[in-house]
Order: sequence, then structure tokens, then C-alpha cells
Amino acid sequence: MMDLQAILEKIFLYHQGDSWIFTRFSFWVFFALVLTGYSFVYKNKNRSMRAGYLFVVSLFFYYKTSEHFFYILLLSTLTDYYIGKWVYASKKLLSKRLLITASLLINLGLLVYFKYAYFFVLSVNDMFGTNFEVVNYMAVYVNEYMNTHFTVDKILLPVGISFYTFQTISYSIDVYRGEVKPVKNLIDFGFYVSFFPQLVAGPIVRAAQFIPQMYQDYKLTREQFGLAIFWIMKGLVKKIFIGDYIAVNFVDRVFDAPLHFTGVENLLALFGYSLQVYVDFSGYTDIAIGVALLLGFTLPRNFNSPYKAQNVGDFWKRWHISLSTWLKDYLYIPMGGNRGGSVFSYIMLTIILLFITLLVGYWWIFPAMVSVGFILWFFSWKFPAFKKQVNTNINLMLTMLLGGLWHGASWQFIIWGGLNGLGLVVYKFWRKISPWEKSNHRLAIVWKIAITFTFITFTRVFFRSESMEVVNGMLHQIFSTTELSLIPQILISYKWPFLVMLTGFVFHWLPYATKDHYRGWFIRQHFIAQAAIFATVVFLVYQSMSSEMQAFIYFQF
Repeated sequence: MMDLQAILEKIFLYHQGDSWIFTRFSFWVFFALVLTGYSFVYKNKNRSMRAGYLFVVSLFFYYKTSEHFFYILLLSTLTDYYIGKWVYASKKLLSKRLLITASLLINLGLLVYFKYAYFFVLSVNDMFGTNFEVVNYMAVYVNEYMNTHFTVDKILLPVGISFYTFQTISYSIDVYRGEVKPVKNLIDFGFYVSFFPQLVAGPIVRAAQFIPQMYQDYKLTREQFGLAIFWIMKGLVKKIFIGDYIAVNFVDRVFDAPLHFTGVENLLALFGYSLQVYVDFSGYTDIAIGVALLLGFTLPRNFNSPYKAQNVGDFWKRWHISLSTWLKDYLYIPMGGNRGGSVFSYIMLTIILLFITLLVGYWWIFPAMVSVGFILWFFSWKFPAFKKQVNTNINLMLTMLLGGLWHGASWQFIIWGGLNGLGLVVYKFWRKISPWEKSNHRLAIVWKIAITFTFITFTRVFFRSESMEVVNGMLHQIFSTTELSLIPQILISYKWPFLVMLTGFVFHWLPYATKDHYRGWFIRQHFIAQAAIFATVVFLVYQSMSSEMQAFIYFQF
């Protein structure tokens, strides 16, 4: 038997490979203990006591997920808490702008350092023949002042940094815009930033949505309890039964070696990945919403049946809604939206050109692309009609390209973002002449959904592939070696993954009324019946596991 010290170390110290993700038993033990402690504080009239309790357990959760990276979370929290207070108290516009600039530089600086340090160093070395090495200065600092022994020659990406960084940035900007008032104290703000259900993979929660809930009485009706349990159960089914199963048994095998599979298998794997990435990410969100609801907090909806979208614009209103709206409100509109270009647009364009230059590896690419940009500006200046067409679409393309770079610095993400931006621009022109745009005929709707889903799926080959070699291999197989006569044999060989894929798509495309009906039916059941259904479903879901639990896809961003 393990001695007491070993047991305590296992519980309270970080152990690599034992992250507390929603699909692990250890998380649910943690959550049960959190609920037990919460039962003593949730009714307390001192709202900061409730916030303080959840702040502490959230920091512990993040420590068990990311070890020493919780220092970065604390730094981001402290930075934007005080900047928010100073912005609100400042009477001078210049002071407010300088403070917001400081928030952006600190937060985006941390994000760039952890996400793109290797990219910049390797690109500069390749371009100029230098021998710079990556040094983890954060680890150097912590080792020196806290007597730790973290590795200094490797930079690991803190889990969830992209999500909580965007969350703190939006808070500071909203205070600057006068849309929210600063939180009352540091504990409350720390709780808002670190709330563990949505900390590591979203949804990105706006201050205006969440902070007012912190000062309300705890409330959990019978209907809300049933809904929370339903969301958790639904998320586990999506992630484990559908997403992990088709990934392990089919999708990952094809993407790992596309040239070893036929064109039909590559094509089916691509559509399978579209389903996998949806059920994986939306499954996490479903569980997060359910867990938060049990604690008395409502998180925003992050997905709205995205594969029911009838055009690319509609898709991006349904997919990763918290990020899409964040990019619209804090990037697209400040650049000028559909009104025209701005100085901010040119700054963003310069950043994208810099990334492309580093990816290509030749310094002269940058001035060459700047020259092309100057030519476009000249034509825009001379021909107003041309200017209108350029300015109304450039911000859209820039937003999608930057959204691609948010996922990572590689050609695959740039192409993925660019294709989606191009899809949005093309649709803006197509909808003016499309004979089906305003048609509500079932065949027209099915046709529009099929075209949109196929286009989105095609772009995913760049999103999923680890290199352009994988992209080229998969596209080569699809367009050059597809033999329709092999379809029956392939369907039989992978009958169980394909059956699970079919089940996932069928449930996704069910009418909203049908989904509301079976969700409402579950909510109306007696508590004992709900518990029995939940236990049965969870047992069957975990029986479907065929390997070690898979991490959520968006943990890597």
C-alpha cells in the first residue's frame, strides 16, 4: 500500500500525463470534492468568499493541468486587474490609451513568446545563417528566485493561454470602452479569469456576461440541474463514444500515412475529421457548460449545429462562437469592418506579411509583397470603385488570416485561414446572383448545406495535417487514386467506425424540435431516473474506449 506521503504527493503535486481533463476519473473526484466544499460557501452573503473558494480551486486545477504555468495565469490576472482599475479611474484619454496599449503588449507578448518563439528563432536562423537558441527565460527566472529546477532550453505552450489571454484583453478593452465597470476586488477578477470549467479550452467569456453573475444569489432549479446533467452526458458521448473512437480506429491512421490508403479512405477520413473536431471541441464546451451550471453560473453557447450552415458566413456564426465574436468585436470592427481600411488594417497586414516572409525564408519577400500592396493602394487611390471593393473585403481576409495564425505559425494554418476568408469574400459576391440564395425549398437547403459542409471539410485537410507533405499526400490520393469499386470493401472493413460516424452526423442534422424534445424529456424525468440514465450512458461510453484517453484537440491552442 502507498504510504500517506505518497498519497498526498499524488493528490497535491503535479504529475506529467495525469492532467485533470473532463474525461478522466480524477477530474470527477476533484469536482465532487469541490462541490462538497462549495456546499458550505455558496449561500454566503459575502460573494467574495464564494469567488475566493472557486478561485483557489481553479488555480489548483490549473496547477494539476499545467504545473508551474499557473504563474503565467497569475501574471495575466494581476496585469489586467490593475490596468482595468487605472483605466476606469483615469480622466485623460491619452492615459487610458497608454494603459490599454500596455495591456495588449504584455498579454500578446506572452502569447507570442510561448506560441511563436521557436518559429521566429528557427526562421531567423534559416534566413540569416545565425545560431540563436531558444531560452525559456520564465524558467530561468523561476529557478533563480524560487530554487526550482525547470528546464530552460525548452518552451512548452501553457494549456489554455490563448483563451484566458483573450479573456483578460477583452476585459480591459471593455472597461476602456465604458461597457463594463471594474470588478470590486482582485479575488473576484481572479475567479472570472480562472474559472476552471472553461479555463483551458473556452468558451471565451466576456466580462459583461459573467461578472454580473458573481454578485447574484446562487440558484439551481430542478430544470437547470437536469439540463446540467444532460450537457455533461452529451459532452462525454460526443468526445469519447464518437470523437475518440473514430479518431483511434480510422481518422488518425489515415492522416498518419495517407499514401498507404486509397483515395476513398482519405476522403472519408477527411469527412470523419470534420465530425471529430466538432464533437471533440463542442463536447468539451458541453461539459464545461454543465459543470458551470451546477456551480450556479451560465456560460455562453459556443456551437450552434455548425454543419447545418447554408453558407460560409453562416458557418462562422455557428462555429466557436465565442472566438468568432471576439475576433469580430476586437479585431474586425476596429480595423474598419465592412466600412473600409484603417491604420490598424495596415498594421495587421504588416504582421501577416512578416509571418509569410519568415515562413518562405527569404527576406526579399517582404519588400516584394509591400510593393504589391503599394500598387493596390495606388489603384485604390486612382479608381474609387476599385478602392471600395478592396476595402470592404481586406479586413475580412485579414481577420481570417489572423485567426489562422492564432492556431499556429505554419503554412497549413495560414492557408486554412486564407481559404475561409476567401470563402467569405466569394460568398458576398455569390449571394447577389445565386438563384438559390432566398429559396426555402428542401432540395435547395440540402444543396446549400452540402456545398458549405464540403468546402469547410476540404479546408480541414490543412488544419489537421502536421505538414504540407501530409496535405499533398492526402490530396494526391483523393484526386488521383479514388476507385469507386472499392467502396463496398472499405465500408465493410471499417464498418464500426463508419457506423459511429453515421450516428454522429444523423444526430447533428436532426431538427431542432427533435433535439429539444429528447432534451426536455430527460429534464422532466425524476432524479432517480436521470441518475440511472446517466450512469448507464456513461458506463457504455467508457466501454467504447479502445486506448488511452485522447486529449481534447483544442488543448494544443
